[in-house]
Amino acid sequence: MAEELVDAVDHSILRLLREDGRRTFSEMAAEVGLSVAAVKRRVDRLRDVGVITGFTVQIDHSKLGWAVEAFTELRYLGTTGAGEIVQTASALPEVQAVFTIAGDPDALIWLRVRDVNHLQQAIERLRRSGKVTGTKTLMVLGTWMRS
Repeated sequence: MAEELVDAVDHSILRLLREDGRRTFSEMAAEVGLSVAAVKRRVDRLRDVGVITGFTVQIDHSKLGWAVEAFTELRYLGTTGAGEIVQTASALPEVQAVFTIAGDPDALIWLRVRDVNHLQQAIERLRRSGKVTGTKTLMVLGTWMRS
């Protein structure tokens, strides 16, 4: 969908859904100044064209005992393809996301673990994969995300 096909009202609806994916059409209609039916049509259209790809839940992982987040840069053997990098890294349950990137390093992974010992174990498992030639890990101290 071309950017010009998404107008200011669509952007407002998207912002409201990012803030609370369970927000009702009625609540959004009051916010954006449209009827409930018009908001539903817009959300349906945004889903149909692939702008909205799904709805999800936000979890407080610290309440589940997985309070530590980190990002690890990964360097791989020069012959390792992007698909193999994703496959190797995503095999660990601690890995939340894998980003293959241009330049050095080859990938950046987002990890969530219980504590520093758990982080060390996860990184050691990555290193033992045979393809990883180097790592650099950065622990998250705080987070801000655009809604």
